[in-house]
Amino acid sequence: MLLANKIAIITGASRGIGRAIALTFARNGASLVINGTKRELLQDLAGEIRHLGRECLVQAGDVSDPDTAQKLAEDAIRAFGRIDILVNNAGVMMRSSTLETEVEDWQRILNVNLSGTFYCCKAVLPYMIKQKYGKIVNISSTRGKAPHPNASPAYGASKAGIIYLTRHLALEMAKYNICVNAVCPGPIETEMVSTWDDEYRAQVISKIPLGRLGTPEEVANVVLFLASDMSSFITGEAINVNGGSYMD
Repeated sequence: MLLANKIAIITGASRGIGRAIALTFARNGASLVINGTKRELLQDLAGEIRHLGRECLVQAGDVSDPDTAQKLAEDAIRAFGRIDILVNNAGVMMRSSTLETEVEDWQRILNVNLSGTFYCCKAVLPYMIKQKYGKIVNISSTRGKAPHPNASPAYGASKAGIIYLTRHLALEMAKYNICVNAVCPGPIETEMVSTWDDEYRAQVISKIPLGRLGTPEEVANVVLFLASDMSSFITGEAINVNGGSYMD
């Protein structure tokens, strides 16, 4: 198993991509600390993880609060004695034009998506530096690389900021054997997609060379690769998982 005896923190694990990452990690041998804002969903997920024979701690909280990030790291150390992997998946999204975006919405999206990622990285890095090992995977988006009329400027800016933060940390932390990478999903079959009407769905799929939407498990498999020692010479990358809809 690729993550045997590893300890991983996953934020935004309640549903969708985060949930798929948690289950994929558990199937590959990791013990987990899972975070999200929906405690009941986290408890259900923890039950599935334990059924797979892995240990799992639940910590509900909003990563836009730096105390949540600090508690995540402290709980992991208290329970397991180390932190090998951090996956920053927690995020919020909205669709609005620049003029439609309220100041409060701008601040909320930046606080959760970008600041939350920073807070969690800052909380775990002292432990990773001490053990001279760590893997951080930040979930960005192809919207962080190219604008789209259906994404708000706040969302795109937050995801672009995650890509820069990823590369800055990769450069800064390389001397401690800490690899930091980002994954940039495109259109993925999640609860959000279920709100699309048939016409918009067909329009999105028509622009994907592979001719379909991705699945959360396909994103999770890339995160697994980056969190494992198979990617030991990869850092500072922002890898697209989008069926070819955006290539760079």
